[in-house]
Amino acid sequence: MSDPFGNDSGSWRNKERRARELHREARHQRREERREGRRGTDWRGERREGQIYRSRHGVIFGVCRGMAEYLSFNVFWFRVLVVVTTIFTGLWPIVGLYILAAILLKLEPVVPFEEESEQEFYDSYVNSRSMALARLKRTFDNLERRIRRMENLVTAREYDWERRLNERGS
Repeated sequence: MSDPFGNDSGSWRNKERRARELHREARHQRREERREGRRGTDWRGERREGQIYRSRHGVIFGVCRGMAEYLSFNVFWFRVLVVVTTIFTGLWPIVGLYILAAILLKLEPVVPFEEESEQEFYDSYVNSRSMALARLKRTFDNLERRIRRMENLVTAREYDWERRLNERGS
């Protein structure tokens, strides 16, 4: 028997069961973190420090989740606060600020940075893709120049390959 995608139903059910288990474990872990007061971590459980980003795992643009993680605040209560503020101040001020934040905040990096140079490159790419591409082009031009210098040195007439090979062979 197979599922709608042509897979064996046993493996499909196992995958579905495993996905439910992972979801349950993640939900349990979030509850434990709330009890222990370990807020201020991103969705991977890593401590967020420094810059504020829009979350990739948010509901609408990821603004509330990103702000809540940055401020070490529970995402649910932050969203409730935004909705209540929207109701009491009127629709346009908060919606306008929300859209402005969605435009101005950078999207959270997919992989956490290991070095400062990675952070610098990501920031340059997010701010100006043409600047980041120019930086990559400069880097590869420098590499190409170094390789050409090495090739010129090795293929030059002064580099006596035959003498060196004969010295080794003798």
